[in-house]
Amino acid sequence: MRLILASGSPRRKELLEEAGLEFEIIPSPAEEIYDVSLGMTGLCEENARLKSSLIAKSNPGALVIGADTLVFIDNTPLGKPKDLDDAAAMLRKLSGRTHQVCTGVCFSGPDGEETMIHGLTDVIFKDLSYADIAAYLEKTNPLDKAGSYGIQDHGEMIVKCISGAFDNVMGLPVNMVLQKLKEIGLPIAQR
Repeated sequence: MRLILASGSPRRKELLEEAGLEFEIIPSPAEEIYDVSLGMTGLCEENARLKSSLIAKSNPGALVIGADTLVFIDNTPLGKPKDLDDAAAMLRKLSGRTHQVCTGVCFSGPDGEETMIHGLTDVIFKDLSYADIAAYLEKTNPLDKAGSYGIQDHGEMIVKCISGAFDNVMGLPVNMVLQKLKEIGLPIAQR
């Protein structure tokens, strides 16, 4: 059975490769929604569902994994920044505070069935000065990352500590994904 990751994220690709799964990558062109009335987990799961179901429709017989990661502070989602000024403003908002990272994952099966899960991780930021933020932005590209940061990209410069799964903050709660694949009972080829 074909396993498809409906994401162009290099971090998700790396995480699934490290888990030993064989899969194809077909990035989903689905438009993400930002309906805060769905709540943190509902919003991430719905975006993951939109991504996986779109790819599943054009790939019958495959199991498609869609994922969406958002940073939430005060129950408000922070998506990807528009530009570097927006990135700096997001990092200032996160400075010295605890926020949540939610990754919703949807498995669209070959029979049309959809199963959703989500991972939640608390992230505590250091108190960041303007100079700290400028130094971080010089070393990284925040524009393709929810909340303007990647924990795996010089995260030690801005993150004090986390409570929960590190890989969830990267964009995919791998242990939860592997467990769900096992529960689904689909024969997934591993390297």
